[in-house]
Amino acid sequence: MKTNRKPQFSAKVFLAKAGAGRAVKRHAKGQVVFSQADPADALFYIQKGKIKLTVVSNRGKQAVIAILGIGDFFGEGCLAGQLFRMSSATAMGDCSLVRMEKAAAIAVVHNEPAFSELFLQYLLSRNIRIEEDLVDQLFNSSEKRLARVLLLLANFGKESKPEPVIPKMSQETLAEIIGTTRSRVSFFMNRFRKMGFIDYRAGLEVHSSLLSVVLRD
Repeated sequence: MKTNRKPQFSAKVFLAKAGAGRAVKRHAKGQVVFSQADPADALFYIQKGKIKLTVVSNRGKQAVIAILGIGDFFGEGCLAGQLFRMSSATAMGDCSLVRMEKAAAIAVVHNEPAFSELFLQYLLSRNIRIEEDLVDQLFNSSEKRLARVLLLLANFGKESKPEPVIPKMSQETLAEIIGTTRSRVSFFMNRFRKMGFIDYRAGLEVHSSLLSVVLRD
């Protein structure tokens, strides 16, 4: 006698298309996905492109707190009781995102172990990254912090394949990420170029040799 078995759940397939409570959204460069203080009502997953997360203080000072790429989630605060967004999310280029309504995201976390495992793995890696960023900010020079950010943007050190050529990013944005001035970023970028660690001829090309700056005592 044949039984109707439930198809095996695939997190990869689930995050590749629209469905109940989730939709695929496309955003052009510079388009705001959500703004600080907006209702926290959805979880997002990046299929394509990069997303910049920023915060603005009561005095109007802006800071970049994260640059996220393919395979990353963001907006997860809504699952932990966050009512309003604590940051703004902006597309850094053409992006494709999966937007999951809060209820749908909670349901799949509760009901599908494969998704829960993927999501937990992401949260743990994100937490490790935040700790590394804090240590980097406290103990490393701005030159090392800039080199590390460029390597991370190019996916060096990640499981996914490195992307040596990354979208052009303003020196103001890089300065906000590492906590220094635009003039210092310009100085170090010119130094990296002269030493052959980066190249500007076809976008911003990052070479693995830049790792020597991070490892240098």
